[in-house]
Amino acid sequence: MTGRLVQTGFVTLCVLLAWRPPRPRRSAPWRLSYGLTFLVNEQPLWGLVWLLSVGLPVLTSATRWGPLWLTAAVLTAAATVGLAVLGLRARTARPTLALALQHELALPDAKQAHTPVQWLRVLVLPFVSYRPGVRRLRNLRYGPGGRGNLLDLYQDRRAPQAPTPLIVYIHGGAFRFGSKRLGGRPLLYHLARRGWTCASISYRPRTNYDGQLADVKKAIAWLRARAADLSIDTTTVVIVGSSAGAHLAATAALTASDPEYQRGFESADTSVDAMIGLYGYYGPAGGSGRTSSAAAAVSAAAPPMLLIHGAIDTLVLPAEARSFAQTARTTGNAPVVYAELPGTQHGFDLFNSVRLHAVLDAIDTFTTWVRDTQSDRTPWASGASSTISGSRPETAKVHGLHGRMRPRRSDPARAFSTQWPEGRGPGARLGG
Repeated sequence: MTGRLVQTGFVTLCVLLAWRPPRPRRSAPWRLSYGLTFLVNEQPLWGLVWLLSVGLPVLTSATRWGPLWLTAAVLTAAATVGLAVLGLRARTARPTLALALQHELALPDAKQAHTPVQWLRVLVLPFVSYRPGVRRLRNLRYGPGGRGNLLDLYQDRRAPQAPTPLIVYIHGGAFRFGSKRLGGRPLLYHLARRGWTCASISYRPRTNYDGQLADVKKAIAWLRARAADLSIDTTTVVIVGSSAGAHLAATAALTASDPEYQRGFESADTSVDAMIGLYGYYGPAGGSGRTSSAAAAVSAAAPPMLLIHGAIDTLVLPAEARSFAQTARTTGNAPVVYAELPGTQHGFDLFNSVRLHAVLDAIDTFTTWVRDTQSDRTPWASGASSTISGSRPETAKVHGLHGRMRPRRSDPARAFSTQWPEGRGPGARLGG
């Protein structure tokens, strides 16, 4: 009985840490407090199931009003209230995202995506991302880097034969671990059902940063070169990254087609039309020159960005994401949407949740805007910088949109010369 009481106390501790985690002074690839809290923070219902499974046996077996019973009752009540607060807090993600999109892109709420929450997935099957309407092509080789140069392709089985626009997803993992099979699976299946071809790529974990960046660019070039075979419409290419993957996504977008960072395939088109960063790390990562940090690569030609971060992220500090967003806004000409979600930790895209559903709707809204502004070449609005009323200045400040949309890029799905072994270059046959 004492053991179950200890377990009840442990669950209560996890809930309290999720509600108010310790604020670290610097970013780090891992913290114990994060490991204890990320599940209950995103899935309070499962936290309640966990709590009741260890707390109820004590409440039903111990002597009522005895020391064990009272302790278990207090802990269970406190944890239950805490879990309810976590559940309510998750619902603040949608208005926060809607406000950021409205202010930066001039999109009223009525023009933003609002899809019904799939409560069965959120409450009962949060860890199941598979959708039968999406086919997954596994282990397509895009380069000579062994298992580090493979990608998986997600496409809607119901889609017409017409080519579909491309999402390139880069997983996180502190630049040292992670897998294309784990990161962002709900996002990939969702976007595939929405009419995108989604490529989740691996990159070599044991090489330096510039080598990993080259891997990302090789994947983009390979996908462009094989666009006709894969039924991809390369007039719209959006790159997405989570955590460390957001750093690679940002620098790949900001150094697009720069021969200095794609040696051996200098003439390849590695351009993208927009970048999305989820709980991204944008600080120093061991790169050289413009890739020493994501901010160092920002220029006036930066593409539109959607940056979403957690306000209580204990692995990548929100202040660092804010700083990158500010640099991108002041240096670049394209819109930068930055949303800092209240009560949100790192890794909020790992499984289905109320918060992730709001994030997916925001991504739908942003990517639709990217396609619409491409097709009609609508000029971006301009205006003075301002602050959203009622929000914290450092998280809600959004600068006006400056300049006009850049000319639409050409998109030939051409092969290109590389130094890779025969059969391993971007023009190689599909396989894996």
